[in-house]
Amino acid sequence: MIATIDSITQDALILPPDQRLALVNRLLLSLEPESDPVAAEAAWQVEIARRIKEYDAGLSKTIPAAEVFARFNREFKA
Repeated sequence: MIATIDSITQDALILPPDQRLALVNRLLLSLEPESDPVAAEAAWQVEIARRIKEYDAGLSKTIPAAEVFARFNREFKA
């Protein structure tokens, strides 16, 4: 028997919140394409080099860490 989306949803809504969250996480992960760690590392190396070049050329604005953390605390901590 093939379950329908409605019947699966009904069954899922009976689960406790932590199990529903785990289910959602598994479903979302199933939609992500497989990643290639070598390609990801190469892409990061290109991005890092680009950012360093921008910084060295004075094209990027830096923000002191204390300001970043203060902004984070204001926006995300109650």
